[in-house]
Parts: sequence; C-alpha cells; structure tokens
Amino acid sequence: MSFAAYKMMQWPTGVDNCASGFLTHSRSDFTPRITPLQPDDDLDSDWVPQSHSLAPVPNLVITAANVLEVYIVRLQHDPPKSSADSSALDGVSGASLELVCHYRLHGNVESVAVLSVGGGAASKRRDSIILTFRDAKISVLEYDDSIHGLRTSSLHCFEGPEWLHLKRGREQFARGPVAKVDPQGRCGGVLVYDLQMIILKTNQAGSGLVGEDDVSGSGGAVPARIDSSYMINLRDLDMRHVKDFTFVHGYIEPVMVILHERELTWAGRVSWKHHTCTISALSISTTLKQHPLIWSAVNLPHDAYKLLAVPSPIGGVLVIGANTIHYHSQSASCALALNSYAVSPDNSQEMPRSSFNVELDAANATWLLNDVALLSTKTGELLLLTLIYDGRVVQRLDLSKSKASVLSSGITTIGNSMFFLASRLGDSMLVQFSCGSGVSMLSSGLKEEVGDYAIDASSAKRLRRSPSDTLQDMVSGEELSLYGSAPNRTESAQKSFSFAVRDSLINVGPLKDFSYGLRINADANATGIAKQSNYELVCCSGHGKNGSLCVLRQSIRPEVITEVELPGCKGIWTVYHKSTRSHNADSSKLADDEDEYHAYLIISLESRTMVLETADLLSEVTESVDYYVQGKTLAAGNLFGRRRVIQVYERGARILDGSFMTQDVSFGASNSESSYGSESALALSVSIADPYVLLRMSDGSVRLLVGDPSASTISVTSPTSFESSKGSVLSCTLYHDKGPEPWLRKTSTDAWLSTGAGEAIDGTDGAAQDHGDVYCVVCYENGNLEIFDVPNFICIFSVENFLSGKSHLVDALTKEVPKDSQNGDRVSDGGISQGRKDALNMKVVELAMHRWSGKHTRPFLFGILSDGTILCYHAYLYESPDGTSKVEDSVSAGGNTSVSRLRNLRFVRVPLDVHAKEETSNGSPCQQINIFKNISSHQGFFLSGSRPAWVMVLRERLRVHPQLCDGSIVAFTVLHNINCNHGLIYVTSQGVLKICQMPSGSNYDCYWPVQKVPLKATPHQVTYYAEKNLYPIIVSFPVLKPINQVIALVDPDANHLAESQNLNSDEQNRSYSIEEFEVRIMEPEKSGGPWQTKATIPMQSSENALTVRMVTLLNTSSKENETLLAVGTAYVQGEDVAARGRILLFSLGKNTDNPQALVSEVYSKELKGAISAMASLQGHLLVASGPKIILHKWTGTELNGVAFFDVPPLHVVSLNIVKNFILIGDIHKSIYFLSWKEQGSQLSLLAKDFGSLDCFATEFLIDGSTLSLMVSDDQKNIQIFYYAPKMSESWKGQKLLSRAEFHVGAHVTKFLRLQMLSTSDRTGSAPGSDKTNRFALLFGTLDGSIGCIAPLDEITFRRLQSLQRKLVDAVPHAAGLNPRAFRRFHSNGKAHRPGPDSIVDCELLCHYEMLQLEEQLEIAHQVGTTRSQILSNLNDLSLGTSFL
Repeated sequence: MSFAAYKMMQWPTGVDNCASGFLTHSRSDFTPRITPLQPDDDLDSDWVPQSHSLAPVPNLVITAANVLEVYIVRLQHDPPKSSADSSALDGVSGASLELVCHYRLHGNVESVAVLSVGGGAASKRRDSIILTFRDAKISVLEYDDSIHGLRTSSLHCFEGPEWLHLKRGREQFARGPVAKVDPQGRCGGVLVYDLQMIILKTNQAGSGLVGEDDVSGSGGAVPARIDSSYMINLRDLDMRHVKDFTFVHGYIEPVMVILHERELTWAGRVSWKHHTCTISALSISTTLKQHPLIWSAVNLPHDAYKLLAVPSPIGGVLVIGANTIHYHSQSASCALALNSYAVSPDNSQEMPRSSFNVELDAANATWLLNDVALLSTKTGELLLLTLIYDGRVVQRLDLSKSKASVLSSGITTIGNSMFFLASRLGDSMLVQFSCGSGVSMLSSGLKEEVGDYAIDASSAKRLRRSPSDTLQDMVSGEELSLYGSAPNRTESAQKSFSFAVRDSLINVGPLKDFSYGLRINADANATGIAKQSNYELVCCSGHGKNGSLCVLRQSIRPEVITEVELPGCKGIWTVYHKSTRSHNADSSKLADDEDEYHAYLIISLESRTMVLETADLLSEVTESVDYYVQGKTLAAGNLFGRRRVIQVYERGARILDGSFMTQDVSFGASNSESSYGSESALALSVSIADPYVLLRMSDGSVRLLVGDPSASTISVTSPTSFESSKGSVLSCTLYHDKGPEPWLRKTSTDAWLSTGAGEAIDGTDGAAQDHGDVYCVVCYENGNLEIFDVPNFICIFSVENFLSGKSHLVDALTKEVPKDSQNGDRVSDGGISQGRKDALNMKVVELAMHRWSGKHTRPFLFGILSDGTILCYHAYLYESPDGTSKVEDSVSAGGNTSVSRLRNLRFVRVPLDVHAKEETSNGSPCQQINIFKNISSHQGFFLSGSRPAWVMVLRERLRVHPQLCDGSIVAFTVLHNINCNHGLIYVTSQGVLKICQMPSGSNYDCYWPVQKVPLKATPHQVTYYAEKNLYPIIVSFPVLKPINQVIALVDPDANHLAESQNLNSDEQNRSYSIEEFEVRIMEPEKSGGPWQTKATIPMQSSENALTVRMVTLLNTSSKENETLLAVGTAYVQGEDVAARGRILLFSLGKNTDNPQALVSEVYSKELKGAISAMASLQGHLLVASGPKIILHKWTGTELNGVAFFDVPPLHVVSLNIVKNFILIGDIHKSIYFLSWKEQGSQLSLLAKDFGSLDCFATEFLIDGSTLSLMVSDDQKNIQIFYYAPKMSESWKGQKLLSRAEFHVGAHVTKFLRLQMLSTSDRTGSAPGSDKTNRFALLFGTLDGSIGCIAPLDEITFRRLQSLQRKLVDAVPHAAGLNPRAFRRFHSNGKAHRPGPDSIVDCELLCHYEMLQLEEQLEIAHQVGTTRSQILSNLNDLSLGTSFL
C-alpha cells in the first residue's frame, strides 16, 4: 500500500456547540395573529399567556466537529383535540426542526456566537454567525436569500509569522478561540492564545449607503457585519490565567467582564489558598480603542469557571463554580453555597445554603426568563436558578431541582418558549417550556429519560411596580419585606415550569468501539456486493445514562413478506378503487385517503399485462377485467379523485371504473390536426397528475390527455406551444402543486392577487381549488428546461442548459444573474474537442418534480442524466430587489395576462450522498424515480436500476440509503392492504417479485440508518461471537458507596485512622459514587425489538474490565481448537497500591435457555499490571499486562507462559495480529512491530517508531502482498508506517518508515479491516486492475463519524491527487477554510518530520460532481484526463467500500 484514499461514510453527529439567532428572517418578518402587547418588562408573562406563541422564533445553529447546520423551528399551532390534551403548551401542539442549510467545513469549529444588532421586535436587521477555529481563525457568516445559503462576510486570521509574537513562545494551548458577543451587538470579543483579546467592532445600523427604512423587499434585510478589529493584550492589564469572559447588559458602552485567576493553587494547597479568582469589568470604547477598568470583585473561589451575564433590567453577572454560585454587579453581590465543600472567603459569615447538594462543575446554562436561569449539570439534571430581586438589587439566589435530561455539551434558548440541549454523548433535544404560576401543569409526550412530572420552581414571583399605581407599590414592598420573615407565604407565588420535548436529533457518537456481526435477516446465499447487507456494525456509544448500543447499517434491507418468481417484468403499479365513492371528491375525504387499501395490482410483462386483485390474497383476475392485457402497459394510475383508473399502453389509453372500461382512446392522429404525426408514433413515457396525463411520443412530440371531472372522460390534445424549432422533447413530467396552499403560485409576480382576492382568477371550475395547480416540466434535446402551466401551456419558467448542473437555477428572463453562475458561461466558449463530445452525448433522460406533504415544504426537482448523474434541486422563493423583467411588455402585448412568469422562483442544487452511480451500458438507463408518500410513515422516492437506493425526505433534507441486497431492481410500487401495511413491492432483475415492509426500529434521519439500544450504562468495548450471534459488552455504571468503604478500598489500614481523626458523623455517612464494571452478553432481538441480556459477568469491587475478546485457543492436551471469551481487568486502587489485573476465560455454553448455564468460568489468574489488551495468535493467547507482553499456551485447565517481550511499552492500548506478525500501540511510545517464531518460541522486535506518539488505535493495512501499519493518535491524525529493512534510513530495519500521514479532525478509536469488494462485475475494466487481496480499514471516531481508508493503485492515486490540487482552487471554500491546511499533520508543537503526502481526500474530491459540467470538463482537461475517467475512479472507490 503505497497510496490510499480517505473517505467519510457518516459525518459527525455529536453536537458540540449551539446558538440561536435571526439568520433567515428578521424579527419583524413575523405577522402576529392578534396585536401583541408591548414587550416591556412591566407586564408579567403570567398575566398574558398568549404573548408566548406570538414572539418571533429565531433559527438554531449547531456544529458537530466540522459540520455546520442551520435549522428553522416550525411550530404547529393545531388547536388541542380536547381540553384534557395537555401536550399543547401555550397553544403550540408541537415543534420540529427543519434544515435550512448544511455545510461540511474544512476545519473543526471551536466555538459559535451569534452577532445580533438589536433594535426590538420591529427590527429589519438580521444576525450573523461568528465561528472560530484553532489556532486563531475567525469567520463571520451571514445568510443570503438570493443563494439560499450562507455567505462569508469577513475573515480574521491571527496566525502565521507576523502574528507569532502573540503566542509568547508557547506551542500548546488548552483550548481554541472563544467568541462572545455584546448583547446589543456593538462589538464581539474573541479570546485567542489564552491571553489575547480580539475586539471585533460591528458597523452600526444606518452607517451604510442603505438607511434603516428604505429597504425594498425581503432582499433589503441587512445582516450585522464586522467593521474592523483590534487587539487587547490582557497581560498588560495584569491578567495571567483567563478562565472565561462575557459582556454584561445595561451599560451605555459595551462592558466586558473577565474571570481570571491571580495566582494558581493546586490540590495540596487548597485548604490554605482557596479564593484565588477575580472578576474585572472593562468598559470597551471601540472608537478610542481604550478599555478602562470600571469595577472588580476579588476573593472568588478557585474552582469558578463560568460567567453568565444577567439580562436587563437586573444586569450584573453570575459566577458559577463547582461548589458555589456568586452574583456580582457594580452595586451588589450575593452568593449561594451548593454543598458542604463551599467555603466563604474569610471563614466568618455563613453563606446561604441551597436546599440540596449538587456539584456544578462542567455545567451549561441559559436564561429562560430574565430572572430564571436553566442549568444543565454534568449528571444530566436540569436545575432552575432564580434571582430574587428588588429593583436592580439582587437579594438572594434560589436553586431548585427540575427534570433529568440528556448530558449536554451546550444549551441555548430559542425565542421565549423553547430551548435546545446540545449533546455529544446522547441525542440533542428541542424542548418547549411554559411558565405558569402556582398551578402545576403536567406535560405529556416526553421521552422516558426525561420523566413525566411537572416542575415547581419555588421562586417568589415579584409584583412589578408601575409608577402610576401607588397602592401596588405598597403591596409590592410589603410582600418583599414579609418574605424574609415568613417563608410560608411564598407557596402561593411559586413559578412552575412545564416542559415538553418537541424534537430530537439522533447522535451515534462517541463511538468507543464497534464490532462487525451478522444481521438477523441475513441471506446465506448472497454473493458479491449483495452479501454486504448481511452485516451490521454494533457500536458502543454514549456515556452514563445516555449509554447505548447503536446498530448501524449502511444499506436498507426490507423485510420480505412473500416472494414470487415473475420473469420478464417491465413495470408494476397499484391503483385504488372504491365502488361507493361519492361523486364530488371533496377535501374532507382526504383524511381517510391515507388508509385506503389498494384495489388492483397491474404487472406489465414484455408482451402482455397481468392484473391482480389486492384483497386478502393476491389473486389473478386478468381474464375477468376490461384492462388492456394484450400488450405491455406503460403506466397506470387514478384519475378524478380515485373514482377512475387510467391505464396507458403504447397505442392508447383506457379509463376504467373498477373492472369495467368506460372509455378507450387511441393515440393515432390527434383530434386537432389530422396531418400532424403519423400512426406510428408510440407513447414512450407517461406522467399522471389528476386530471391530466402527459405522454412523450416516439417522434419527440408531446400529447396531453385532459380529463373532464364531471363526465369522467378524457380527450387527447397536442399542445401547440411545442413547435419544431425548440427541438424534440427528451423528457417531461407533470408536477402537481398540492397541499393546503399551492407553493409555486407564491413565486409569480402577481402572487398577491392569487392569495388575497380569492381563487376566482384561477380557472373556471371549482374542482381546481381542491387539486391545486398542475405544471409541466420539459427538457429539450439542447439541454434547456422549461416549466409550463397546464392546460394552457404558457411558459412560465425557463433555464438554459439545465444539464450542466449549475449551483442555482434562475428564470432566464430575469435581468439579474447570480454572481456564482457567471464564470460557468465563460468556460464554455473555448471548449475542448474531446470534452465537448462527452458533453454532447449527455442527455436528461428522466425528470421528476414533487412536493411532499407538510405545511412548509418546498418542491424538489430531479433530473437524471444519461451517464447516471442525478441532479437534485430544491426550490426556494427569492424576490429580487429590482423587480422588473425583460419581457414584462411583450407578455402583456400577447394578451396572456392571466398567467405571469414565476419570476421569484429559484432552485438551489443539493448534493446527494449517492454511494455509487448507475452504470449505463447501451445508453438507455433503466433508472427510475418512484415517488412514495407513505411507506411505514416515510416519504421520499426510490431509485430503481442497477444501484437501487432509497431517498427519504426528512426535515426537508434528503437522506440517501442504498439497497444492496437484491442487486438491480427493475420495477417498484407501493402496496397498502390488509396483510402488508404501508409496504412496497419490487421486482429484481432476476425476475423475483418481492412484497416487503420497511424494517421497524431503525431511524432513517441519520447518514446511516441507526437503531439505538439503550443500556443506561457506559459501554466500553464489544466483541462478537459468531456461532451463537451474541455480543459480549463491557459496561460500567456508577454505584453509591459510603465514604468509609471507599477509603478502605484504597487503603486497607485506614480503619483505625478514621477513629483517631474522629471524622464527624456527617462525613462518615456521606456516600461517594464509584464506577462498577460488568460484562453483559446480549443477543439481538428477531424483529428489531429490544435486545436481551442473556447473562452478566460481574467484576469485583474496584476492578475495571479493560478488554473483552473472543479468542480461539488450541487446547494442547486434547489438540482441539476452543473458542473462549477472554476478559482482561485491572484493579484501580489509587497510586499507593501496586497495579494488578486478572485474566478471565469463559466458555459460552451450548445451553442457551438457562442463563446461568450459558456462561461458565473456565480459568482465572491474577497478574502484575493491568491487562489492557488480548489477542489470539496461532492458537496461543497474547496478553499485554502492564509493561510486559506475554504469550501463553492453553492446556485446557490453565495458561502457561511460553514467551515474553518487554522493551517497555508503558500501557498497551491496542493489539493487532496478522499471521505471525504483531502490532502494538502504546499510550505514549507509538507503535512496535513484532514477530513470533514457533521454533525457539520467541517474540522478537522487528522495528518500532522512535517518535513519541499517544496512540488511540492501530491496525494492519493489507494491499496485495504489501503490509502497512496504521495508527491514529490523540492529535486527531492518522499515520501509515511500513517495515523496510533494506532501506538505509531505517537503521538496518530498526525504524519504521512513514508512508503517509493525514489529519482526520476527529479521534479515531477503532479500525476494522474489511476486504474490499470487487468492482469487476462492470464490463470493460482493465484486466489485472483488481487485486483480490486488498483490504480497506473502516474506522469510528469520538464525534460519531465513520469513514474508511482504502488502498489505491498508483495511476488512480496520481490522477486523483492532481485533481485534488486543482479542486483546492476551483471549489469555493465555506467559511474561508483551506482544505490543504486542514489535512496537514498536526503535531501540537512537538518536533515532527513531515511525511509523504500519499492520501487523497475524498471529502474534497466529492465536490467535483457538484461543479458545473463545463468546469468539470475544463478541470479534467487540465489534469490530463477525462471526466468519465475521474468519475469511474470515484465510483470504483465507492463500490469497493460499499460495506454493510
């Protein structure tokens, strides 16, 4: 393996940062339903419950490692079904997150802040996102309506030689840059290099050329932008160790409060020196660049770590420490002790204590109201902190317990009724909260991990004073004074919060370990790529109560209900028929339409058609129905609100009522002109949209069948607008704009007419109101695309050169051209001859346009090119500011004033993660888009063809899941009847018809379908026992123990000490939580249900299980191989006790019914040192125990050492074995390469890496006869080494040489070696290009991402590497990040000789297909190859690694 490719398969899912702000809309874009009351603070929210739902809802921004996503929060305001329906809070019955845009950046986001220019609820200004990246990069992004995406507004970089002095000689920094923003948006601050504060000054409102008022249209919303930046060196202000900073509310100038530690303390000195922290408030004058100190507070505890700015009208700042919470402002301060470790600074006055004990280190916080903060602790509890204040003086703090939730990595409030809990360790959740007073509201519909009880935040509700009402003033003062003396009065004035989880984002990280096992419904006869869908990945993910097993599968395997041999099938359709249906299909019937069963299944063979009834049994009724059965059928569907069935064949069409024909139409000469078209024109493709049917004929013309709903008949017309001048039509489709409100109508120029003035202008018969509008999308031979309205066929939208795949589609008749699409036209003038030939052969062979159900959905447009490329576009609405069109006059002159162009319609191209492209042999791809609306409550489309895939629409994003299990699929349709509930039928190319349902239990809203099995404990390692299909897993869970037991564990002589020190009884009874370990043996459930624990093997107290493996040992007495479960453990007893560990061997018995008899211990032995890794080597057991590596042989009753090796590895983290070679990864000393020789029984060191490296995982990479060694480290890199004793620089073979190095950007915790799949099933591949013995490494990371490293041959590598170098400049960089800089080896300041650059980055290469066709040809020409060659290399790589 000299060359490799790095390819991501699942992107990070663990959310690191979250923030909310008005990005896609401004605060004034919301039209309230009733006139809102003034959002002043003199009205308590308890008195105006309606005002909650009226507030504008900001967007949610989340980052997961290098993925940035922006969501919009959609609220459902359905009226509750009954008064008892308590899931509706404040009139909101539900909320969901809908994706706006998704970016994969070339760099990991360190922190996120939202820069908002205030201005109240009527403000037109929008917010911007500030992202920071390591070491000192800052990007400011704003949302641009015209491209429906983010655009970089400014970049600030403080790295490189001219900024070297900022580091002050240091190379390693504890954290990346942290960004915070002034609440009024006047400036932002970013702390870089631990001591340098960068102030970002924003340009103030109205300072640009556009005033605040005279902005036109929605394009005029000006986002907040950064004007300039300057730097404050905090060292000059005598600050040494900055812990946190924030901007506080309520000052005229921005005021920054910095939490810093004067002199550090340490654990041995804490009892003497414990109050070392200080806060300093600096007034930042951005114009004068001065920052005077205005107030400060000293003597804060050493464990304070976070500042939280209190919102106005109170102001000030909360300092959160592990044991105390302090409030400080310029005038007042108070504190709250959280547990008995809290010490007051001068040991004199007693601090007020909270009513329960809690440790607050590593908490996240946000504000729910302006005096109630929500804290999320390290154990996943939610706490409510209430400030009890009078005027602006905070008198005391009050802490109360609330629900338990997920372990969070961040928390943000969205608007005034939602908050979002981001989590790296569990699923992130969107929660709605509602604040009532006194009355406790129960909220249902919560996840069980959140619990179903209400929250009582005991906090005194203050009656706010209005100056006009003196009586109220007296009452208010009285209540507050009474409060101190008589606490029983507060019961009436409690605030109670109720929560409801509204949505959650699934997370499979952190992947600590995974195992590769067989699925339950595996097919033993499968071969080739289809065999891959027999396997699944079982992963240890999460932590603590969020710990779970994630079962991941890249491909979907439907559950077969029944299958039938059916050779020669060309297509299948299911249709409805209800005999008793009323004549007028009104919209009230639509509710039960979802559950209506299908009536007939129509199967088209090559020369005949079969019809089956889909009642209880599928029975053939071909003879007894009036369907056309003498030839093949092209399409079948329902017309007139499912009252009739239409069946289209090559020469005609039939209308049927049930099984009786009511009309038969032939497509001879059309009615209008008899000379037009000859008899020989056959229909080629059909698109049905009630009540129209569109046909594409073999002579390139188009026919439209128009239905008459009142008479239930159809007539054939030929649209006159397709003259011969436009060329023949290559593909066409009808688009039915259904839904509560038609969407495309909004994009026309007179949109206000069609919405405001009733529906009368839209056609004569009232039926059209139900049905929505029908449009016809057509693509011509020259690659242009047009959209017509039906049935008038007036062109309302046109795009030139659709097949080149531009990033945005704009109506060709608007004046303005987006900036991105200009460069594409320039390239196409001087094209390359070979490339142009490629392009001329390209055609759009299939079109589809669909809008799935949902209130806020927008249509998608799909096109399939003849080379298998899928173009996918998402429509959006953009009103261009100038609002004039080239053809305004000419259209009105023509007299067609009834239909205007969809001038505000635009399409943005969406990347599809399709795993491999369709192979087209003879230029006629069999690929088809089969749209489904409800297959077990999922919607999307199914791509049939040689590489079938499911594309599901979830949160307005497309999730692609391949289906490998049946090879090529020729036909697909949905089926809903008694035996198959919302299922599907497909026909494979082998001629097997399968009726299936989607597997239950999987969640498809992830990059790979995932099934989560909750463990309620932390999983550490998993292994697979193939014979019994069992998974042994190490889990640990905290157990509370009395403190004297814990001391006795660590130090056995501590008992008599306790008496002499006479610990008081309070401390003796205190408990302490200790992780206890066990090995669970779990079995997957048959039908995707919960997994069952078959047996558990408990560990002793303070014994940690470190490794579990299935090993095959040769029993030397009976000369037979035995498969045993080996567990390696270590006793963790503090630094005074010498380390010991145990080896445990278990046999997994034959008797699976009795759980006690399933596992029996056959051997256990205690060794010095921790047993951290084990593996079986040619029938022997290789054990890493502390600094030694020992090889044992198994006699059937005991293990005997045969050989050992102890060049000192400190602690082995991973062991890998191939034949008799051993690869060892050490926690600090990099990797060792050993071999074992049977004769003379010795372990000998072949070579090692002399550098120091903190390994995470190791594995062998095999390419043909070449063996390479792969290692990942703590700096998120991977390196590939090789052993070459003949090379002089290897010091006679002692030193491993570097073959490649690469920065992954995530901690790789496990490699899995899988044989690459052969791609030679394709015709015309070069002989000998496929090596049979070629393996790829699948890896999992702590961010929840999965990728692979695959070996490449040299020609492919050189081609892709030169392409990659071109793409660095050709692809626009999101957030200004350079892909080459991201993938450079990160050594964190240690000396490192750069190794060869022998890995190509498929994350960058996958952008090639998203470029315009002209650019693709140009770049391929510059590289010296062709586009098809590049695409076939990338396709081979996807096919070779289409595992699972």
